[in-house]
Amino acid sequence: MAYDSFNILKSTAVPLPIENVDTDQIIPARFLKATERRGFGDNLFRDWRFNQDNSPKENFVLNNSSYSGKILVGGYNFGSGSSREHAAWAIYDYGFRCVVSSFFADIFKNNCLNIGVLPVQVSVDFLNKIFEKIHNDPNTEIEIDLPKQKITIESIAISEIFEINSYKKENMLNGYDDIDYLKNLKSEIQDFALKTPF
Repeated sequence: MAYDSFNILKSTAVPLPIENVDTDQIIPARFLKATERRGFGDNLFRDWRFNQDNSPKENFVLNNSSYSGKILVGGYNFGSGSSREHAAWAIYDYGFRCVVSSFFADIFKNNCLNIGVLPVQVSVDFLNKIFEKIHNDPNTEIEIDLPKQKITIESIAISEIFEINSYKKENMLNGYDDIDYLKNLKSEIQDFALKTPF
């Protein structure tokens, strides 16, 4: 498996109610030198999290101990900008398994799906309800049910259905990337090759 399989996730969430968060803000370009996925979480939102002397910025949400969890809740148009897949790597490496927003940039969304981060797109109204509940109670839990494609705010039992490509959904449920998917079909591919004349 390329990453841990995703089925049902119930977790508290970290709110980032900022619109148009781009990939350079998620992981600044100067940290793109590595080719492996490890270590990028250390520099997630680096310029928002730390001062130039590397001291934490107290007013940034990731430095606020009140908020934690495996779900990041972002504002509209999350992941815009360049196509760097390192942005998705940084989110996964930090420990988030799901990003919720009312709109995602397409390339960022696909990069997340390829490495085990589930992008859940909800309505603006539902997103605002999430922000309100987390603001009032940081211990608010959100349930992401991938098989049913449903997101639920647990404390008020309000849910919404989200869309996901069926191929990507199957891969997420199994922890597969594209290569894993093909390897899983190895016997079927071999059978087809044997039965197909050259």
